[in-house]
Amino acid sequence: MRPDSLEIETKYDVPADFVVPDLTGVDGVATADAPVEHALEAQYFDAPDLRLARARVTLRRRTGGSDDGWHLKLPASGDARWELHAPLGRAVKRPPKAVVAPVTGLLRGSAVAPVASLRTRRVVTVLRDEAGRPLAEVADDTVSATALTGDGGVAELQTWREVEVELLDGGAELLGPVGERLVEAGARRTGRASKLARALGLPSGEEGDAGRRKPRAGKVVVAALAGQLQALQDADVALRMRSDDAARRMRLAARRLRSLLAAFRPVLDRGATDPLGTELAWLGERLSEVRDDEIAYAHLRAAVAELPAELVLGPVAARLQPAEVAAREAVRDRALEIVVDARYLRLLDALHALLADPPLTADAGRKAGKVLDAVLRHEAGRVHRAVRRAERRTGPERTAALHAVRRAARRTRHTAEAAVPVLGASADDVARAAKKVQRQLGALQDAVVVGERCRRLAVSAHGAGESAFTYGLLLGREEARAADAERGFATRWPELAARLPS
Repeated sequence: MRPDSLEIETKYDVPADFVVPDLTGVDGVATADAPVEHALEAQYFDAPDLRLARARVTLRRRTGGSDDGWHLKLPASGDARWELHAPLGRAVKRPPKAVVAPVTGLLRGSAVAPVASLRTRRVVTVLRDEAGRPLAEVADDTVSATALTGDGGVAELQTWREVEVELLDGGAELLGPVGERLVEAGARRTGRASKLARALGLPSGEEGDAGRRKPRAGKVVVAALAGQLQALQDADVALRMRSDDAARRMRLAARRLRSLLAAFRPVLDRGATDPLGTELAWLGERLSEVRDDEIAYAHLRAAVAELPAELVLGPVAARLQPAEVAAREAVRDRALEIVVDARYLRLLDALHALLADPPLTADAGRKAGKVLDAVLRHEAGRVHRAVRRAERRTGPERTAALHAVRRAARRTRHTAEAAVPVLGASADDVARAAKKVQRQLGALQDAVVVGERCRRLAVSAHGAGESAFTYGLLLGREEARAADAERGFATRWPELAARLPS
């Protein structure tokens, strides 16, 4: 199910006696409609542990106003949220399957039930430009919220007032000036993603890091893992909403999680983390199998388009185009198969369990700077050792060994990026150097993969009685590209080696 709209809005806490100021004249606002009042009632659904709300997701059934129905709101970026909508229908006790489907990976089998009910008196003012085009909607909300306890009881009633500014046809640049006018009138910007978060007493996102003591290694590592698990879950939701880029994002998050679990073994008990690394490797490999085909065929189509017509013999484009389309569809289909696989859902459960009760070692209690510096030096040393092994090999064995260098560099990069908040510029420099190693050798690996696809296409063309000349030409070019990448890495390695501690 794809999202119906992208909602971009800002929220402000206001006192009970707040008066919405005149907003005409603010950054292109020419007129303001007469206020219109609505009475809204909403019931919010979540798992018993509020896993949707904690992921900044809201699921509700609302009546009143112009958008009655079931709503699923998902974080996008900044002030933006994706919104899915379904009509009320007959469903009252549980939401329609189509609405819940995108958050299956967040729920991980947990059933949803009502967790809060809200009644809102909403006074809406639409801001327009000189042409009468609606720029934004200012909603002045007086809210009464009741949080429901798990045993069927009812928590204490809360009431508050807030103002929301939601873009209609106006640009995002309007939000700042309108917000400034509201703040001047006594409003205060809030970091809460939803009314539900306030009703349930969840953190607003405004709280800073308590204290100025140097952080401990365990806290830094767990935070880094939590960030990548969030990235994995965001990609999961995007994939279920048929986002084209979601499978790639999911693969990257899985790789980063695996890298961090392996690199930070001094901080996390490997008896608990190694099995997760195995499962993350399975996830990454499943996502990579068809992704390589998609990249290779797209590259070959572009290469054929650049060839002179006299060098394109036979129906080359006719073979490549359907192959690329099939590969792209296979990436999405394979990824969708994975996210409904019980093995994948168990992996998500295990990752959440790890973060809920981290298997910390004695080093986790040490100051983060010393521990992370030692870990980063160890990871960079792995790259140096992998390069020395590759230098002793030739032919296909050297190519395979350089691919191992690339993997070691990728893990070092992920480790360094996680250490930047603590180690600063030194870790950032290591991350940049490792990234250059990874990209240089990535070009080599890409050429190897594309070359293998050329061989397959040549065999298929020959079997069909077609000319294999163009595929042979493309194969030769990929072999030359691989050789150039290998020479380029050998040339740049001394410079990069100096930036990677050994």
